[in-house]
Amino acid sequence: MQFFDKDQSSALSAKENAQWIAYAPVVFQATRALRNTGILTLIEQHKTGLTMAQVVEETKLPEYGVRVLLEAALGIGLLIIQDNVYKTTKTAWFVLHDDMTRVNMDFVQDVCYKGLFYLEDSIHTGKPEGLKVFGEWNTVYEALAQLPDQVRKSWFAFDHFYSDSVFHGILPLIFKNKPKSILDIGGNTGKWAKQCVGYDPDVVVTMMDLPGQLNTAKQQIADMPFADRIKFHEGNVLDENVIFPSNYDAVWLSQFLDCFSDEEITSILMRCKKSLLPDGKIYILEAFWDRQRYKASAFSLQQTSLYFTAIANGNSQMYHADVFIKAVKAAGLEVIEEVDDLGVSHTLLVCRPIAN
Repeated sequence: MQFFDKDQSSALSAKENAQWIAYAPVVFQATRALRNTGILTLIEQHKTGLTMAQVVEETKLPEYGVRVLLEAALGIGLLIIQDNVYKTTKTAWFVLHDDMTRVNMDFVQDVCYKGLFYLEDSIHTGKPEGLKVFGEWNTVYEALAQLPDQVRKSWFAFDHFYSDSVFHGILPLIFKNKPKSILDIGGNTGKWAKQCVGYDPDVVVTMMDLPGQLNTAKQQIADMPFADRIKFHEGNVLDENVIFPSNYDAVWLSQFLDCFSDEEITSILMRCKKSLLPDGKIYILEAFWDRQRYKASAFSLQQTSLYFTAIANGNSQMYHADVFIKAVKAAGLEVIEEVDDLGVSHTLLVCRPIAN
């Protein structure tokens, strides 16, 4: 809570911040337009800056459109102006070159933007009311295989950006106990499973997920040399009648349990316990907003929670660690190890069943 325990703003700065909130959708779309039209890139390439007339000449865009975007960029903080010459700022550099910013912007635009119009409805109903902009599904996970290509592309880019950054460094933490069999629940496209079988030549990984996701994974894995050590098990973890496969040294849940409510997390983990061999462990990788080193990271996670509310399923979020661990303990598990600051924003929880 280190970033959120004091209000140090003056009345003036608070009012300015309120205007940023009021115009946030406009700021977002203007920034995307400045990025996508090439205006920001063009100005950045000229270290001495460009006049509006030069931008119009170079981009071949209408003068009016260029004028309103350049003037908006000043207030947003993407450009400065000196003697009618525009120059880019540090913020513009991040919009143009920072992978995290690009992934987040594309995710918000393609996956979240239209659906967030229905956020308030979701607050009342506990259902992803914004998902209807894409079609009639109960959750986004059922819809993934059928979403428009650009939406799927941005969804997976967002998901993989945060998971891929942590996988390499976390493998030694998982394999120090030399598991021979791993159940990867919510395996998605199989990136973690491929990392595991590439890291240890003896391990066998079983991916458990919905049919649409497993079909995608099977296509990507089929021709790889280690394909025989990756197995597949179809199942909807929300269906309590679905039996989880058993006899595993480890159960792996990466960026998965944040897709469920507190009660659903407990239910899933209770069934995960039954998949373990004696002395087996459950490894949970999550990004908790209260465990972040930087305020911007905490902010991003808090806002991502509202994607879950309006689009994904209506009842999950990026959790505060205390809330999440309470759900873990309710499943009859104890957390025996916690490792923070992994990758961009992650924490690893190592859990085992509480002895009777």
